[in-house]
Amino acid sequence: MEPVYDTVISAARLLWLAEGLKFKISGVENVPKTGPGVVAINHTGYLDFTYAGIPAFLQQRRKVRFMAKKEVFDNKYSGPIMRALKHIPVDRGNGAQSYLDAVDYLKRGELVGVYPEATISRSYELKEFKSGAARMALEADAPIIPTVIWGAQRVWTKGFPKQLGRTGYKIMIGVAEPIAPIGDAETLTAALHKSMSEKLLELQDAYGEHPKGEFWVPARLGGSAPTLEEANRMDAEEQAEKAARRAQRDAGGQAGAGTGD
Repeated sequence: MEPVYDTVISAARLLWLAEGLKFKISGVENVPKTGPGVVAINHTGYLDFTYAGIPAFLQQRRKVRFMAKKEVFDNKYSGPIMRALKHIPVDRGNGAQSYLDAVDYLKRGELVGVYPEATISRSYELKEFKSGAARMALEADAPIIPTVIWGAQRVWTKGFPKQLGRTGYKIMIGVAEPIAPIGDAETLTAALHKSMSEKLLELQDAYGEHPKGEFWVPARLGGSAPTLEEANRMDAEEQAEKAARRAQRDAGGQAGAGTGD
């Protein structure tokens, strides 16, 4: 029993009920009933992780330990909750410790949730994957559980206001067959990308209407979301701007440290 995690799950279910969200979940049987698993999730919105844990919970009430940026743990409100839920902080400047923590969790038989894309995909298509999920699966001898969510971007995504009222949005979650930790990280990552790409197309086909021009609909389906290439360019520009701001702050701090009476 984990009272804090169980309470958070109950609160989330009440929120989803109030929002009128309609979930359609498939592939629960692909989540292992016991033992470790790297739950690899596509990333289209800020609340993906809250939905991604549902299949595991339906499978023997298992809980997923998500890897999340360190800033969430540093927050005085969310930090204590994240630690109580035993999630894993990720320092983007130094990810070695979070990787070791994730592998340790896996070796203890836990499910660890990761985003192979690392950041939200503005195009809602799958970005290029990082190899971390494959490497930790190989090191811990744990299967990868490809998990794809479609519709979460309608609730809250990058660049658009959150929609937490009673929307009645449909959210589909599909879990593909586990991928055994065999071969090298590059091959395993390619297999994961292929599996999740196929599952994403399957969910999109089954979702229903994708209205033309809507922000949450990929350009490939007639929406106003940027193409993957355009989104990658936007991400690169954003990262460059952040790096420039950090450099400016660092330069300012050094200048300030050097001036004193």
